[in-house]
Amino acid sequence: MTMQAHRYAIYLAPGEPFRTFGSQWLGRDADTGIALSHADRPQAWIDAPAHYGLHATLKPPFRLATGTDAAELDAAARAFAKTRAAFDAPLVLRSLRGFLAWCLDENTGGARDMHALADTCVQAFEPFRAPATREEVARRKPDQLTPAQRLMLEAWGYPYVFDTFKFHITLTGMLSPVDADAALARLSADCRTLLESPLHVDGISVFVQPKAGQDFVVGRHYGFDGLVRHGAGAGYLES
Repeated sequence: MTMQAHRYAIYLAPGEPFRTFGSQWLGRDADTGIALSHADRPQAWIDAPAHYGLHATLKPPFRLATGTDAAELDAAARAFAKTRAAFDAPLVLRSLRGFLAWCLDENTGGARDMHALADTCVQAFEPFRAPATREEVARRKPDQLTPAQRLMLEAWGYPYVFDTFKFHITLTGMLSPVDADAALARLSADCRTLLESPLHVDGISVFVQPKAGQDFVVGRHYGFDGLVRHGAGAGYLES
């Protein structure tokens, strides 16, 4: 019998060398859920992103819709991955909505490929998403969103999809101006060599949140070559 997690998400889990650096920076390995020795930086900088693990959002966290189950989600992710081709996407370090993240260099073919991947994920996995509750909508602070973002929130349960999508791999939580300057200086120095190489995108991943409030862990990674790798949350995707 499949164990059902509280929520699931379709994420892009960066491969090496981004995975090692990012996981150590956040102080947690999303594949295992195990805490890691981390860089010398304030814990408050990374509490929020560490909860989700190193990732980029393709289909944001959702509860399973009535009539669907985790095994069907697993099968859909396997089938979806086999239809995609790998690509490279150069990244840059930027401030985004008050936090720091690796973002796309938008003037590249990789950026177009990434937008296409995200758009397709939002649509392909929509049948598995239960409608957002009133409380879930309120947490997105719709009064602070643009009209376009509010429309996306109403239609897709998340304000940053399609035309409002901004690919990012989150590295900090919301920062004060002083902390933002310090974190940017630190990450700019530490990531300089890392960002000389593009992110190689060759799969998608299903992350799971076993229970409300718990950290997200990897369920499975689905390679575009058909290979599947298991994470600590694989049991939440098994029949």
